[in-house]
This record gives sequence, structure tokens and C-alpha cells, in this order.
Amino acid sequence: MLVYKVLEVGHTGTRVWRNNTQNTFKISASLTLRSSAMASEDWDSELLEEPLFILESGEVYRNPTEVKMSQIVLPCHANHCGEVSVGQLLKWMDSTACLSAERHAGCSCVTASVDDIHFEHTIGVGQVVHIKAKVNRAFTSSMEVGLVVSCEDLFSDQQCKVCHAFATFVARRTEAGKLKQVIPHTQAEQVEYSLAAERRRMRLIHAETINDLLSWSTSQTGPECEEHQHAVAAERTRVESVELVLPPHANHQVSTFGGQIMAWMENVATIAASRLCNAHPTLRTIDMFHFRGPSHIGDRLVLKAIVNNAFKKSMEVGVCAEAYQGGEPLRHINSAFMTFEVLDSDKKPRTLPRIRPEPVDGKRRFQEAIARKKIRLDRKYIISCKHTEVPLSVPWDPSNQIYLSYNNVSALKLLSARSNWVLSSEKKKVSLYTLEENQKLCFKVETHVNVPAEQVFVLLSDLTRRKEWDRHYEECEVINQADEDDTIYRVVTPSARKGGKDQDFIMLASRRRPCDPSEPYLIALRSVTLPTHPPTENLNRGEILCAGFTISEELDNLTKISYYNQATPGVLPYISTDIAGLSSKFSNTFSACSEFLERNRDSLASHSPSEL
Repeated sequence: MLVYKVLEVGHTGTRVWRNNTQNTFKISASLTLRSSAMASEDWDSELLEEPLFILESGEVYRNPTEVKMSQIVLPCHANHCGEVSVGQLLKWMDSTACLSAERHAGCSCVTASVDDIHFEHTIGVGQVVHIKAKVNRAFTSSMEVGLVVSCEDLFSDQQCKVCHAFATFVARRTEAGKLKQVIPHTQAEQVEYSLAAERRRMRLIHAETINDLLSWSTSQTGPECEEHQHAVAAERTRVESVELVLPPHANHQVSTFGGQIMAWMENVATIAASRLCNAHPTLRTIDMFHFRGPSHIGDRLVLKAIVNNAFKKSMEVGVCAEAYQGGEPLRHINSAFMTFEVLDSDKKPRTLPRIRPEPVDGKRRFQEAIARKKIRLDRKYIISCKHTEVPLSVPWDPSNQIYLSYNNVSALKLLSARSNWVLSSEKKKVSLYTLEENQKLCFKVETHVNVPAEQVFVLLSDLTRRKEWDRHYEECEVINQADEDDTIYRVVTPSARKGGKDQDFIMLASRRRPCDPSEPYLIALRSVTLPTHPPTENLNRGEILCAGFTISEELDNLTKISYYNQATPGVLPYISTDIAGLSSKFSNTFSACSEFLERNRDSLASHSPSEL
């Protein structure tokens, strides 16, 4: 990990930095990095310690929506293990995020949803919890707030990351109109701003997607669950508790504090998990959830929890919160699924007893928990891990389509956000850039065409037409139309070596139109595997880790096209001679692309990518 330190500040907007390898270089206000030493792990946006950004006034820039909270963990905050209870941590996180949202909106805000949270470390009594929240992006009436939680040991001066999360808040405004837009200034802010649109897309279809995936996945797991002699009856783990909402439980809007509801839910879920294993469990994961409605002072909150299924080393607990006043019917406030482990003396997960579900509803919950476990693994593996940790080719199926699509688009956005590209060659108005880090090579090809960006997007989205301008595409066929914006193709390319076998690729293409005029159109490509299309003997199976186009309209009908590729062994032979300056194949290819676009600038204008 490189550590950067400010040595001096030159003229406005220019900073001089030194890293721990003693390399000195400058970063300008346009955030152009002139060193190839930055490692990919330094790009992890949640952990990125941003450099000072000097405004024209000479002041150090600080995100205006950023809110920080630091709390020392006292015994009253701790559980039986002397560690801060997750319920208390959720209250602090929700409070910090709400203050950030209200700072941006200028009015009261309420928690609408919280994405998956994975707890990586526990926090002991006497340690300090640091929570940082800032608004990544604002939409019509909602905002995404990013949270990073870390802990500090005051005696050893060590810090570690506990978790990160994304929460959505809705502004309670009295006047009509959209929220003011977030203006990103730093490179990390620009990345989060861009990715926030993709995360919002997932949230909007979350409930529908989960229901479809549960229906599909439960059909794969079989109709019945196995009986085990020493299994624990699920009913034994059922917990029900009632809480009266008092003024200390309410926020400044006289509604029940969202963090308080989450804390109560975590409490009953922990009791249910304890009943299964007769031990104190540790909460590891909370699945994405939405608040269905508000609760107020005077409400009675009924909290229910039960263990849905126990796997070898973990268990899923389902918990719901309902509210009522007087004789009115129950109102559904929230539901969540939490994953617990029980740790032994070496802090390793213990093997758990089996669960015996009750007929009908119990067996339904049992089977759905199996399906959710697979979905949870897909989400954690494909979305939460660093891009460099995702394998070249991930098996595709309907249960992970939405997460593969997210990973595909976000990987391209991260690659295009890099600023330390080095110009390798420039021929025929086509520029070739390279980027080397961690013994990996990425390249970028840029050109301009006098064609509207929308039309360029439509034409390049149809990969079956790419062979009209790219000689590397001998064959291209659609093998699965996953949804309106995602298509799986099979592409055959000639061998880069004389006498070698041709290559084929199974690629997921994810298309995105911009959410606002400042953003580009995107066509992201990555390899996937399909059981219906295994590798064959007569072709080498090539793989693409991250590739695709960004398309930006700079002036009227003048469009910049940027093609990115993180070179893999299957792609490198096609580009290496161009990088070395021994050939102009890619320049010729993208010159042909420009001619193709200009020939077809008035065709297919009324077609959407899904029709292609």
C-alpha cells in the first residue's frame, strides 16, 4: 500500500506528493496522476484516503455533505462478549447518514432502505468507532448516502475497517421540485457518483428480482427438505416481543428512529439464533431491506423472529416489525434477513445443529432460505469483492444476472475513471493509451466521429454488426437476451498466431444510457460461462475480464468514443504489436469503425438496443 504525503502546495490546484517509495510527482487540479505506481487496491473507493483538493480560493476542499461521528464504546453499548452490539452500531450509522442527507437536502429526511451490510470485524469496549457518511448522488426526491465504519484501538494506534454500507434517504420537502444535484470534485467522488446510478437501478427492481430468483432457485433445490434425527424444531426458535415507542425512541421528526427499529429487530433476531445453538451468536450479514411505512410515538411495535434454516456454519434468521395503535390492524413496517455464526474459542465458526421446519409455511421458509443463501453468495462474491478478485469468467444463470450486470458496468466505470493513462501512439486520428499496474496491462483507444452520441450508442450496441468494421469478429451471434439492457453473445475471432486455432468468447454485453447529460453512454463487456456453450476442441476459449465503450457527445454531433480493455492472455496478442509500435491494426480498425458510423448515421435511429 502506497502512502502519499503532501510536501508543498504550488499554484492554485496543484499539489506535490511523495509516497513511501520516495517517488515525487505532481497531481494537478484536473486530477491527472503522473505515476504508474498506484496499485489497484489503492483504488478501493471505500478505503481511499483522498488527497487534499485545493479550491481556487486557496482553501482545502471538504465535501459539504460529509458528516463524521466518533464514539468510544462503553459497557452500556456492549453485549455479553464485551463488544459493541450491532443494534447500537446500526443506530449510530443511521443517525450519521441521516445528518448527511439532511445537510444536502436542507430539510428533514427519512430512511427508505439500506443495502447489504457485511460486518468484517467486531469492536470491543474501550475502542473508538469512526463513522463517515456523505451523499454520493441525489435523484428526484431521494439520495444515496455512503457510509464507512472503522474502529480504532487507542492503545495500539491501529485502525481497521468494520463495514461499509449504502443507505437511501427520502427528503420530506414541503415545496415541489427536484433535490439539488451533487457536484463531484475529486476522482473518488466522481466514481461514486457514477456507480450510484447503477446501484439505484438495482434497488428499484430489488423486490421483483428477489421474488423471481426465489421462484427459480427453489425449483432447483427440490420440493422437500431432509429429516434429521437430532434436528431442532424451528418453532423452538420463534421470538415475539412488543416495544412501546416513547419520545427517546423518536427522531427530530417525531417518527420512530430508523436505527432504533433496526436495533430492536437485531435484538429479537439474536435471541432466535441463540435458541438454536444454546450459545451467543455473532451477526455477520444483514440483507438489503426497505422500510415499508413510518412509525410514530405511541405506536406498539410487534417484533417477530424465527430461524428459517441452519447451514453447516451459519444460520438465517427472518425478522419482521409491525406497528399498531389502539384497536387498529397491524401495519407492516419492515422485514429483514440476518445471517449469524457461532464462534468457538479460536474465533472460528462452529458447526450448527440442523433445523426441523414446521409444515407448509415453515418448509416454504426453509427452501427460500436455501435460495437466498445462493443469492447472497452471488451478491457478496460478484458485487462486494474487489474487481481484481473476480475471476475472468463467472457462470451465468438467472439468479445472478442482475449482479453480473452491475459488476460488468461498474468495472468499466472504474477503468474509465483512471487518470494515469500514457499515450502510446496516435495515427489516423486514433489515439492508443496504455496503463500498467500490478503486472497487468490495460489499454484505451480514443477517436471522434461526426455522429450524434445516441446514434453511435445504438450502432455499437449491436455486436452482431461489429464484423462490418472489426476484422477480429469473424462470427457473432446472440445466444441469450437476458433482459432489455443485457445480452449474451458468442463471438469467434481468428487466431493471432499463424497456424493457431481460432478463439471464441462468451460475452455479457450490458448497455446503459446516461442518467444525466454529464454522463456517457456505456456498453460494458465481460466473459461469462454457459452450460449450453462449453469450450470445444477446435476452438480456444478466450476470456475478457473488463472491456467496453464509453460514448460522450462533446459538441453538436461531435462524439468521443473510448474503447477500454483490461488485457487478458486471450486478448493481448491482438494488441501487443500496436503497443510496441510495430503495426497499426487497431488504428485501422477504429478508422473503419468511424467510417461505419458515418455511413450509418441516419439509419436505425428509431431502434432501441433491445430491438437490436
